[in-house]
Amino acid sequence: RKRHFFNSLKYREKLKEIMGKNKRKQQSKKEEVKEEKVVAESSEEEVKEEVEEGVASSSEDDDDDEKDMGGNDRPSKKSKADRNVIAAEPLPVSMETTQVGPLLLKTGNQQPIILLLDQATLETVKNKRGVFELLNCDDHRELCKRKLKKDPNNYRPDILHQEMLALQDSPLNKAGLLKIYISTQKKVLIDIHPATRIPRTYKRFAGLMVQLLHKLKIKAGQDHTTLLKVIKNPFSQYLPAGTRCFGMSCQGTLYSPVNLASSLLPQDYNKAKAPTCFVVGAMSTGHVLLEDHPYMEKMISVSEYPLSGAAALSRIASGIEHYWGIV
Repeated sequence: RKRHFFNSLKYREKLKEIMGKNKRKQQSKKEEVKEEKVVAESSEEEVKEEVEEGVASSSEDDDDDEKDMGGNDRPSKKSKADRNVIAAEPLPVSMETTQVGPLLLKTGNQQPIILLLDQATLETVKNKRGVFELLNCDDHRELCKRKLKKDPNNYRPDILHQEMLALQDSPLNKAGLLKIYISTQKKVLIDIHPATRIPRTYKRFAGLMVQLLHKLKIKAGQDHTTLLKVIKNPFSQYLPAGTRCFGMSCQGTLYSPVNLASSLLPQDYNKAKAPTCFVVGAMSTGHVLLEDHPYMEKMISVSEYPLSGAAALSRIASGIEHYWGIV
């Protein structure tokens, strides 16, 4: 009995201690809430004083405006036209007219600019599943080393993809003034229709090239127009009479893009008697050689530094667009 008695006393003392701690916490919380209320009330009073001062100053300004206007009525609010005086002024209109478009050509259906993407690496290979793929350095590195015994870094079909996208997005091509051909390292010559739209992703582009190399042509789905087709060599037989051909290389004669266009092209593309051809490499290493293309007049360059094929094509296209006024 005594043990139970002492145990009950200890239990009561513990309860008292716990209750005392809870009361202290509640009192401290109430004091913090009171302090926050006092701070909020003081800030509200300060804000009210500032608002009253602003209202008083604005009323004084209104009174001054009324005195200046000579009337008792308040002035009306400003309209949007009064606020945006500069935007309401008419923009200057340029008097120069530029005629751009494939329908304005007087030389027939032939485009004044011809581009040959030379030495492109387009080869197909069968994988373990029996599906043909476009040979590239990323997916078939071991195959190139062991079976083909060639450097896998030379197989870069993505370079051709980048160059074709750069040409496709250029205003020169959208104006209908550009004709593109592709020549591979295996001497396969490909003709590209001006209405062709190259896929943006590399996987779809690789599938398209595999289909082209196997079927030798690709037609549009609706009107059955031949968009891509493999044609017979040599390339020179597709150049009209009087065509001037130039090769692009970092070792050639240096021109700025605008000077290149002004020195090689007529001032008006409608008056061009024959198109102008540029041969640009689509390989990872190497140069375009005069031995492979004896119809080229000379080698030219558009930069002091070695550029990628897509960058060089963009510079050439921008110079021609600037010279011909294509915007």
